[in-house]
Amino acid sequence: MKIFDTLQRRKVEFEPIEPGKVGIYVCGPTVYNLIHIGNARPMIVFDTFRRYLEYKGYDVNYVSNFTDVDDKIIKAANEEGVSASDISEKYIAECKKDMSDLNIKPATHHPQATKEIDGMIRMIQKLIDNGHAYVAADGTVYFSVETDEGYGKLSHKDMNEMMSGLRDLKVSGEEQKRNANDFVLWKPKKEGEPFWESPWCEGRPGWHIECSVMSQKYIGDTVDIHCGGEDLIFPHHENEIAQSECATGKPFCKYWMHNGFLKINNEKMSKSLGNFFTVRDITAQYDPMVLRLFILSAQYRTPLNFSKELMEQTKASYERILNCTDKLKELSAVCASKPYSDAENEAAAQAEGFVREFENAMEDDNNTANAETAVFEIVRLANSTVNGDSSAEYVAYMLEVIRKLCDGVLGVISDRRADSLDTEIEELIAKRQEARKARDFKTADAIRDQLTAMGIILEDTREGVKWKKA
Repeated sequence: MKIFDTLQRRKVEFEPIEPGKVGIYVCGPTVYNLIHIGNARPMIVFDTFRRYLEYKGYDVNYVSNFTDVDDKIIKAANEEGVSASDISEKYIAECKKDMSDLNIKPATHHPQATKEIDGMIRMIQKLIDNGHAYVAADGTVYFSVETDEGYGKLSHKDMNEMMSGLRDLKVSGEEQKRNANDFVLWKPKKEGEPFWESPWCEGRPGWHIECSVMSQKYIGDTVDIHCGGEDLIFPHHENEIAQSECATGKPFCKYWMHNGFLKINNEKMSKSLGNFFTVRDITAQYDPMVLRLFILSAQYRTPLNFSKELMEQTKASYERILNCTDKLKELSAVCASKPYSDAENEAAAQAEGFVREFENAMEDDNNTANAETAVFEIVRLANSTVNGDSSAEYVAYMLEVIRKLCDGVLGVISDRRADSLDTEIEELIAKRQEARKARDFKTADAIRDQLTAMGIILEDTREGVKWKKA
């Protein structure tokens, strides 16, 4: 299996530190609001990578944190007149709901920054003791980048050039820094902020230190694979490497994987541009599996453009999968139990070829785009070779293959689901029927208009009212 390692800037052969086991750390969201579809991309693509490793028999320790203390969380808490923990716990719960809707597997560990403060204090003290950090007059603790010879190796930035550009900058509150690139490990409390006791002052940790401490606690000094969005390469991941390696004297991470940005109609997603979408915004309009299938339609390192047109195309593609499994399930109940025919043996061999194509795509740097193509080839093959005369064993085989790759690895549920929306629709249709029987046509028409607005098409047939999504 090959993955693109950001540190080496090339595809390399993946070899875990311990045979058969893989430790993966994925930087999670800062929980001050609902997650947006940009947050969802790394969650989905690295969940899929994890699923493939498990499909290949690896024991995966998958760790993804929640940043639950941050300026944005504190700001939201002050605006709502509640505590910062009230905000973070609320949005951790909302994030987990969205992740569940998107069929993202729970992490082996979901650590929270506020529950790991003692470990952060210990690592910071170790960095001070070995000369890699210093305490300013107000109790702020800074990491000294000049003490780390390898600083900049992940982002491939020239620190001398950075220094020449920053030398004359004076940032309010940071005059205590010895070097403009030094970064905060611990900061003093401000009025109205949550704080913890430390040897240096009452305060809270800087952002970068939390991931170093949590990855070390839940995986070890050296992580097999560290993942996140490409916006985290510098400074967050660069700083993680510096503080971790200077604290332990060991390599922090063997491989780095970073996903590309998600754009909206070829523009950067931004609230100011009015093109900012939460996962909840999109799943109110589309099945969450459509969003998941869309996210996986591009190789994770490439930029991904989001648009309504592309979502509609993905919706139609997902419907092809659902229609195929509907057909296979219906035929499995009526087809006879008999040996494979020669034609079925040939088709099964073709399916196995597409399975190999799927695996080759996944082993080529988690290329989910090509893996999806292989799945749709299997769907096409199933549609063209399965009928009422097929053997029950062949029908079951084709259904198993689709579920193994689609549900198991891509995480895209291939069975049509009756969800809460379906229940709501059925209830509205029943109320409309009651209104019609009572000759309350105004109410009946209003309910029909409501269903139309929800994207539901009604068909009055001899067998009763049938409906489908537009």
